[in-house]
Amino acid sequence: MSLSYVAAELAQNSEPVKGYGAIGYGLAAIGPGIGVGIVVGKAIEGIARQPELQGTIRTNMFLGIAFTEALALIGLVAGFIF
Repeated sequence: MSLSYVAAELAQNSEPVKGYGAIGYGLAAIGPGIGVGIVVGKAIEGIARQPELQGTIRTNMFLGIAFTEALALIGLVAGFIF
């Protein structure tokens, strides 16, 4: 089966393929997941180095998590829109 045959068969099928949005969002969620892991890990390192700044570091950690998760929500909404 050649590539041109597969392309011709796909061109004849005019029905849109569903499910690409879910695959795209699944791939897009990897980035924020890694980002949250980095933010939390660095916050723990900072608290371990300077325990007296625990409150400030924790506040900044939660802000970083919120901004990172906002990217995941934007990806979810974009998947539903497009």
